[in-house]
Amino acid sequence: QVQLVESGGGLVQPGGSLALSCAASGGIFSVYRMGWYRQAPGKQRELVAIIYSGGDTNYADSVKGRFTISRDNAKNTVYLQMNSLKPEGTAVYYCNARLTTYSTTDHWGQGTQDTVSS
Repeated sequence: QVQLVESGGGLVQPGGSLALSCAASGGIFSVYRMGWYRQAPGKQRELVAIIYSGGDTNYADSVKGRFTISRDNAKNTVYLQMNSLKPEGTAVYYCNARLTTYSTTDHWGQGTQDTVSS
């Protein structure tokens, strides 16, 4: 059973920073793709950033230049450093993983609430 355990996040003022981490476990040898999605109140879940095992990354246009995704393959852990946060960044952030290149199964973390407010 794949488990994704998230940590980090919380409350920050506009312009501040938050860091998230997510560790995958459950008999996993490696994880092909890991990433972060977010869901704001009343909105659909959207991609924030993803990173592949080889290091390639994709970011939502809204976070480019402010967020950085990274991973530690040895620990099957993904990180998200969020800088210059805006109020519209308030959302529940979910960790996501796909185990192999041909997998269509998405594994999700429990979500962590991040609030950007003064």
